[in-house]
Amino acid sequence: MKPFAIAGIQMKVSAVNSNIELMKLKLDITMSLYPWVDMVVFSELCGHGPLTHTATEIPGDFESEMQAMAKKHKIWLLPGSIFEKSEGNIYNTASVINPDGDVVTRYRKMFPFYPYEVGVTPGKDFCVFDVPGVAKFGISICYDMWFPETVRTLAVMGAEVILHPTMTGTIDRDIELSIVRAMAAVNQCYFFDVNGLESGGNGRSLVCGPDGRVIYQAEGNEEIFPIELNIERVKRSREMGVLRLGQPLKSFRDHIGQFSIYKEGVKLPYLNSLGPLIKPTKMDTLAKLKMQEHQHESNPTSNPTEYKGFTNN
Repeated sequence: MKPFAIAGIQMKVSAVNSNIELMKLKLDITMSLYPWVDMVVFSELCGHGPLTHTATEIPGDFESEMQAMAKKHKIWLLPGSIFEKSEGNIYNTASVINPDGDVVTRYRKMFPFYPYEVGVTPGKDFCVFDVPGVAKFGISICYDMWFPETVRTLAVMGAEVILHPTMTGTIDRDIELSIVRAMAAVNQCYFFDVNGLESGGNGRSLVCGPDGRVIYQAEGNEEIFPIELNIERVKRSREMGVLRLGQPLKSFRDHIGQFSIYKEGVKLPYLNSLGPLIKPTKMDTLAKLKMQEHQHESNPTSNPTEYKGFTNN
């Protein structure tokens, strides 16, 4: 099997101006420096930034310009994602373009970052595609990976490489880095996570191999990071086990019927007790404290100190 190289582009993203011309420049620079690269991946919402008022129809100008760049450089291209306007809804959508400039598939983010990614409709379909003679690839966008079922489904569909554009500028980036490693290991696949900068995130893009080990981690500055993959490592891991130890995909296959929580119509009383999916506010905390104070007044034997340090998590 021939080598296959992917370059991640971690770049500054503006929320005010279009980033398309800068993306095209970064592509030209990447291919000038690394003409051996076969695929390029940008970060989530890189083209137009993170605001939903930029939503546009797909196909459209952004996709057309990216098709021209893929054809120009004869590369596979995942130009991050943009907000897509369709039938009264807004989706967070990524396109995959082949070296002939053809769109081979599109993916709508299945888990918008609720309750913060307000107004965005979840996609419904998982997305895998083949690079002939190389491997099967799956697409996941940002918050999707917090739900291990999404990446596991892609692996069950045969994905050997997960392409993961993200836009994380929040304080949970360390948690995400641990999730990237875990998803790579438990699904025995390459995981290619590309974050943006400024309005597009806080960087620290990450590439992991099928044993969960870090192949490369970017810092908090603009970077182009080309990585040559050895897909045989995925096949070997899935055949022989992670570091010749656990074989999670085979074990999952052999126990798949035992996960009753996924069965249609199953009752989930605990999850239903957690309340609605809404953004926390100060009033939520105050209301809970008042309720707890009322409970203490009704039951003076309770210990009031247990309420100290209450956080709205």
